[in-house]
Order: sequence, then structure tokens, then C-alpha cells
Amino acid sequence: LGHLRDSEKIAHIRLARSRSVGPVTFGKLIAKFGSATKAILSLLDGPNARKVTKTSEAERELEQAQKLGATCLFFGEALYPQLLSAISDAPPILYIKGNSALLERQSIAIVGARNASASGLKLTKTIATDLGNQNIVVTSGLARGVDTAAHSATVQTGTIACLAGGIDTIYPHENTNLYHAIAESGLIVSEMPPGTKPQARHFHRRNRIISGLSSGVLIIEAASRSGSLITARFAADQGRDIYAVPGSP
Repeated sequence: LGHLRDSEKIAHIRLARSRSVGPVTFGKLIAKFGSATKAILSLLDGPNARKVTKTSEAERELEQAQKLGATCLFFGEALYPQLLSAISDAPPILYIKGNSALLERQSIAIVGARNASASGLKLTKTIATDLGNQNIVVTSGLARGVDTAAHSATVQTGTIACLAGGIDTIYPHENTNLYHAIAESGLIVSEMPPGTKPQARHFHRRNRIISGLSSGVLIIEAASRSGSLITARFAADQGRDIYAVPGSP
């Protein structure tokens, strides 16, 4: 562990962005070959050579992130968040923008209904504020409703927003001001290449990062078939604590 050489960073991105290499496969390839460079040489030597991302594309992705003022954390590096590295499908690459020191503090995730009730939102703000006052970081997904309330209450004390799209893609659009406030004093996180527009499947992947960065997850007023419950399932699989606030506590 420690710091990857520049050539290994590019190989890391190439491998992570290659077709049919997801986070789990990426981890297995690194374990088998010892480095991304060696894993790529092996892939280029076989029938999957065409699926490997070109060096120029990886370099362009890294340049784009640097232009946006984002830092790239690579799985296996000392700076990569420890709790997140322990999950079975840890993101090979994590782009961050803002206050990276927040990754070293304890975090509780707060997620819940996009159309939460007034009392649900009030409770979100109260709990988030109390956590912030205890020096605990609040992590969420920048969605409408509960996520927005949780972030808004903790911008000054420490909040992490995990995005489904690229680190520069603000979604939903009405959270533009909140996004900029978090980038200023909190932390924005994404595993996707800059410029990626969020699609439905990206939100599921994003949810495992929300729980993966946190020691526990608080679910507020989640509907029975909601993304919040997917986050709860990830949290259970990752061995994290799960807390719930029902519709009318």
C-alpha cells in the first residue's frame, strides 16, 4: 500500500473502464496478477484484447478530473477510505472534490424518501445536526427530500455527497447551490468518469458507496421498493449498523 506510480494509475483506469470488468472482477484480477499493468498485459494477450480501454482514453479521463479540481483515489492506495476498501465490490477509482479530511472521520449515512413528510424532514435535520455537533460526518446521495435535508443541516460540520453520475454532473438540478456548498466545505464523491450522465443502474451502484463509507445507515420514511432499502441491503451485506425512522415516530 502507499502511492501508485503514474503508469500504474493509468493502467488502473484502463482496467477499471474495460468492458466486462466490474469492481469484483477488477479486485480478482489485481489479486491474481499483483498490479493493473500486469492484468492488462494478460488481457491484451487473450481473446478479450478489444475490450481493454485505450491508454489515451484513460489519460483523458484523468486530465478531465484534474481540470475540474478533483482528486483521484485508487483502490490499494493509503489515501483510499479504509471502510470502503473492506467491501467486496469496492470502487477501483474514487473521484473526490472538497475536504478530503472528512474521509478520516466517522460517518453515518442518512437516506430516505424523496417525498418525505414535513415531520420526516424535520427529524432528518434534527438528527443530522446532532450528529454533526458530535463531530460525525453525514453521508448521503444528494437526492431530493431526506438526502437534501441531511446535507443541508451538515454542510458546515461535515457532509459527504455520493453522486450517481460524474463528479461534475449535478443531479437533481435544483440542488446546484447545495452541490457547490458541499464542494466548498464538504466532500463530493463519485466512481464514474467525469461527464457521466446518471442512469438508473448508476444509482444502485452509488448506494453501496454511501453505506460503504459509513459505519451505520439511518433510513428515514423509505417506501417499500425504494433506493433507500437497496442501501439498507448493501449496509447489511457490508456488516454495517442499520437504523430506521418509521413514517410517524
